[in-house]
Amino acid sequence: MYLNKNISHDTLKAMTLEEKNELCKEIRSFLVKSVRNTGGHLSPNLGVVEMTVALHSVFESPLDKLVFDVGHQAYVHKMLTGRLGRFGTLRKQGGISGFPRPDESEHDAFIAGHSSISISAAAGIAKAMKLSGDNHHAVAIIGDGAFTGGIAFEGLNNAGKIDANLIIVLNDNGMSISKNKSAFAMYLAHIRSSRKYLKTKRSVKNIISKTPLIGKGIDRSLSRIKHIFKEIIYKSNLFESFGINYIGPVDGHNMHELIRAFEAARMINKPSIVHVYTKKGKGYLPAEQNPGEYHGITSVKTAVKSKDTFSDVMGKTLAELGTKDKSICAITAAMKYGTGLQHFCAEHRDRYFDGGIAEQHCVTFAGGLAQQGMKPVFAVYSTFLQRGFDQMIHDISIHPLHVVFAIDRAGFVGEDGATHQGIFDVSVLGAIPNMAIYSPSNYCELRNTLNRALYEEKGPACVRYPKGREEWSVNEKYTPDFRFKSGDNQLVVTYGRIAANLTEIYKSTGKSTLQLIKINPIPKEVIQICANYENIYLFEEGIENGGVSSKIAVELLKLGYKGNVSITAVNDFVKTGTVEQQLELHGLSKNKMLEKIIGIPQGIAMNE
Repeated sequence: MYLNKNISHDTLKAMTLEEKNELCKEIRSFLVKSVRNTGGHLSPNLGVVEMTVALHSVFESPLDKLVFDVGHQAYVHKMLTGRLGRFGTLRKQGGISGFPRPDESEHDAFIAGHSSISISAAAGIAKAMKLSGDNHHAVAIIGDGAFTGGIAFEGLNNAGKIDANLIIVLNDNGMSISKNKSAFAMYLAHIRSSRKYLKTKRSVKNIISKTPLIGKGIDRSLSRIKHIFKEIIYKSNLFESFGINYIGPVDGHNMHELIRAFEAARMINKPSIVHVYTKKGKGYLPAEQNPGEYHGITSVKTAVKSKDTFSDVMGKTLAELGTKDKSICAITAAMKYGTGLQHFCAEHRDRYFDGGIAEQHCVTFAGGLAQQGMKPVFAVYSTFLQRGFDQMIHDISIHPLHVVFAIDRAGFVGEDGATHQGIFDVSVLGAIPNMAIYSPSNYCELRNTLNRALYEEKGPACVRYPKGREEWSVNEKYTPDFRFKSGDNQLVVTYGRIAANLTEIYKSTGKSTLQLIKINPIPKEVIQICANYENIYLFEEGIENGGVSSKIAVELLKLGYKGNVSITAVNDFVKTGTVEQQLELHGLSKNKMLEKIIGIPQGIAMNE
């Protein structure tokens, strides 16, 4: 058995090719068993086994810096850098992260939760090393899906100019989460299919090597001929146009080819790109046949296949509305299934658009549709919408244009850790003028607020909803801006998922409760209700600074409020754990909320 806790660069380098291939089989077997038990990203890691083993055979981490783009493909890297024994804790509270984290290991050069950043980060690392006299390499490992993000090309544009030991490994599997259909994907497919080029290159090299030429002329001749054949067959080489040496395409499951390519790139000592083509889900038939479905999986212990989620309800509702209204369009950033838009796509293919991992583009593209009278709905995870903040201000709200943002995974999302929590959208989007924000807590509210966002709002509107399934339900034809239940002289205020706790709070404590559904702008009636109570408890599953709770406190202060305001919200990045653990840790579970309001108010005294 070759896979063990003490495996290192030195042991890998000493292995034969046959031994490394056996190691890869062991890694795949371990991945399938372990990730099926813990949950996590399976098919991306199955596809990079040989590539990662080859990288660690050629480069010496942590002296050489490996920067993974969208770190869900870094499991094998973690196994080879001392964390094999902790894989049972993957994505669990207190365990190892599903993404690279420098505070977890010196082998993780850079945090990578959002895509397309590795080239820029590695370029900066490589240049800093060069300036300090360190001749080791920075290696960016980036997928073809991540290349649909604009920052990847911004990094590429500068990478060829930095004069440092930078290597870009392009893991080309034709996928992001769903299948790539961009122009760049077509370009890579053309390169992969041009095996004629590789055969011709080898033939030319063999012929010239036998020709009785001597001196440096043979190298120059070979280089010119190689360039000519690339120009003939590829028409042009995108990467070399950026000043980056191109090596490939290389079979990403052939250890011999991979090691030769990486060694060649390491010897060049100039910015280079190694184009590796792989199969997502390699070695596990279900993942090979359905790489999108096995991109991220839940634990076999917790997997539930019954009942719709908030994402499904949004997608089905939008598809129904799209049947009645031909102006409704749906947009995704490579997350068709994750956001439930497969339902809309199946029924209205001509009005469904996948912009790739390019949230900035998707926001402005939606603005262009809206400018011409369409009703675009951009369905996107809260954490990823952050990347389109500038476009939401300058390309949507200033006009203002009527674009609807269906914000999935709002609030805590659980095991994916700090980079994926949806805790910033309320604070960020609430700062933008003309922005309406709804936060439904159940399916009925979701359907109704989506309808309101489409047909009542004139400018940009957001409907934000949590991951998973509803915990309580109502049956209403129309959802109001808020729900208020009068009780004693203390008021409990919240919104979103944790509003499900208000019914129990009202019954068990007799306190007044106020559920906000439209949270921006905050309805004036909400402030007036709050002003009538001596003690107010505000609970928010989001960042406190700039959130709904802070805004209510400020508005009360303006009115000269004399009571006490207690705010329970998030004030830091959220650590890995289940959603239930995160709610408990931040004082937002039902029991923690009850403990808080039964005790003595510890809030801000506004009577001084």
